Amino acid sequence: MHAHCDTENEVTLDEIRYKIAEAARMAGVSPSTLRLWESQDLLQPIRTATGQRIYDKALVDRLKRIAWLRQERGLNPAAIRETLRDDMPAATDTAVDADDDALDAADTRPGTRMRRLRRDAGRTLDNVAQATGVSVSQLSTFERTSQGLSFTALHAVAQNLGTTLASLSGQEEASGGESLIREGRWPSWPTTSSGVQVQVLAEGRNQMECNRFQLAPGASSEGAYQHEGEEFIHMLQGSLEIILDGDKFFELNAGDSFYFESRRPHSWRNIAEGETILIWINTPATF
Repeated sequence: MHAHCDTENEVTLDEIRYKIAEAARMAGVSPSTLRLWESQDLLQPIRTATGQRIYDKALVDRLKRIAWLRQERGLNPAAIRETLRDDMPAATDTAVDADDDALDAADTRPGTRMRRLRRDAGRTLDNVAQATGVSVSQLSTFERTSQGLSFTALHAVAQNLGTTLASLSGQEEASGGESLIREGRWPSWPTTSSGVQVQVLAEGRNQMECNRFQLAPGASSEGAYQHEGEEFIHMLQGSLEIILDGDKFFELNAGDSFYFESRRPHSWRNIAEGETILIWINTPATF
């Protein structure tokens, strides 16, 4: 006899998430091997707001494929990456395109927005991957879950598609004039793979982008980026290291303020043992 479940309470395989130990067991390897494969850019897990790695069905299937290529065919990481690149794009795009027609027009998640922009531009996942250096699997995961990309990767993809992170997150859709957001009710950008949470402090299509950055221990931009404009940082808690032009290092602590031009390549990371929180404003709205 089969137990009865209401349709609205059913959980599909695509919605199930596995922790690293469970995913490793299903792929027949150890959790440390999954971390190694991640460092070799063979896959990127989904990250929770606290930075915990989780894996959906598509990622577990990819893990099994990597394990087979490594153990049965003896391929090295570079060869595995090439093999995965060759056999993923067509299948991934086909699945995405087939699903896209069924999407609710009210779905405003950043990943869905990105998918629509990409398809409207006539681009495939492989096109975007080659232009940005972000892997097809990472792009596919983000389009499905709005998670899994680093801060720098998010910026690169948004820029490549002719948009901004603020626009992808719906920040610019609010009406102009004034914006009041109560404490703790800030709209958020997608949480990045390294534990970066960006909370919107002023909604609307404004000249200034005003955001609150909440950085988990070890969270970083994961690379340098640049764009037009000017930036201002005010530190509320913790410590931040920011690097300009690749060789100028600045350590910011609670109470410090910092200004720089956005066109200068910049990267950053939380260097505190705990959480770092700061206000980050850039103008015009080019990020």
